[in-house]
Amino acid sequence: MIPVRGFDGAVVAVLGLGRSGLSAARALRAGGASVLVWDDNPAAREAAEAEGFEARTLTRPGAFDEVACLVTSPGIPHLYPAPNPVIAAALEAGVPVDNDIGLFFRSLGAGWEGYDRPPRVVAITGSNGKSTTSALIHHILTVSGRESQLAGNIGRGVLDIDPPGDGGVVVLELSSYQTELARALTPDVAVFTNLSPDHLDRHGGPGGYFAAKRRLFAEGGPDRAVIGVDEVEGRFLAGQLSEGQADDRVIRVATSKLSGPGWMVFARKGFLSEWRKGRQVGSIDLRAVAGLPGTHNHQNACAAYAACRALALGPREIETALHSFAGLPHRSQRIAEVGGVSYVNDSKATNVDAALKALLAFPKVRWVCGGLMKEGGLDALAPGLAHVSKAYVIGREAEGFALGLPGIETEVCRTMELAVARAAAEAQPGEVVLLAPAAASFDQYDNFEKRGEDFIAQVAKVAGAA
Repeated sequence: MIPVRGFDGAVVAVLGLGRSGLSAARALRAGGASVLVWDDNPAAREAAEAEGFEARTLTRPGAFDEVACLVTSPGIPHLYPAPNPVIAAALEAGVPVDNDIGLFFRSLGAGWEGYDRPPRVVAITGSNGKSTTSALIHHILTVSGRESQLAGNIGRGVLDIDPPGDGGVVVLELSSYQTELARALTPDVAVFTNLSPDHLDRHGGPGGYFAAKRRLFAEGGPDRAVIGVDEVEGRFLAGQLSEGQADDRVIRVATSKLSGPGWMVFARKGFLSEWRKGRQVGSIDLRAVAGLPGTHNHQNACAAYAACRALALGPREIETALHSFAGLPHRSQRIAEVGGVSYVNDSKATNVDAALKALLAFPKVRWVCGGLMKEGGLDALAPGLAHVSKAYVIGREAEGFALGLPGIETEVCRTMELAVARAAAEAQPGEVVLLAPAAASFDQYDNFEKRGEDFIAQVAKVAGAA
């Protein structure tokens, strides 16, 4: 646990008692704070009370009179589309609002005086690929013999980790919900993978969404910034952080060739290249890395490689670790091969951009797609539709989703069971049955993991019947 500093003897309120909220309450208490808690779920309140926390209705008059800070869980809206009533009451009372990420950064540096090498923090954000990039950085560090902990939006709650040891590295995946509100953001290395429209209602539009991501780089100023520059927002961010073309505090990452005197890592035709000061200093053939298929995963590999190079790892030890990376569940996860047909679970492709990258990774696809559609429509999928032999559409909005896919054959299946069965029956050797929904899962599943698990279960039925 990382005890929270700065609130010894103060009263702090915690809103939301899921994984991050309850761990924040424990860490605040370990740091000497008096902690009040609230969650709309009675069972969550009872669990917290069983640990000795006082539950208080935080919307009642005077609830914030003694409170020094409100700590809120990331899923609770604080601005758009409307503030949660508890957060609105805190703001009205002039009480600062923070989250567990902000508490982590303000509390991490205690007890490092005797270390030869101070611990480092690598923080990763972006629309797509941040989980794979985070896990890949952690994997490379671990295989290379470096102490590493993975936390934040993946792995453990950030305040649940052990205090890092001498030279240890904390790898944090951070969502826009987390970066938007944290009052302290001071990583040593910050990574921006890419940007595509997502969570726009929560951030009041694309500008607010980008601004939430940008805070990771603007609030504290990392020693090194790894920036994906395939989109205009990344190029803009890199330009804002850099003092000139040769400023190697910014490492530019792309899926096409880059040039110039700066530090850059790019993947072209399956080969990763590192250039610095106008000359190539590293190269890896990514085509042989089974756990990272497709251009989008090559971008993730470039970002992870750049972050590890910023931590002084060598190109060859990074390359060795890449080959043992198995990938993450529900992200380009190869499930089975039956009769020459491969089955790939990319349930995490919850938006159009992620699904497009998944389609482009395979030449012939039987595509299982659909779910709760997001703003912006499906037009951006057009470059990948040439790879689709047929789409099998699931979800409550299956008919409407299918209408948004002109020019390809579609079948409205609604359920995962029927979609997988139909795709398996029609797939030819060499094709891939790919779950890449391009939509949220909440119309049929609690989360994208449950959707992916259903796909895996249906593929197991197909494999058992073969």
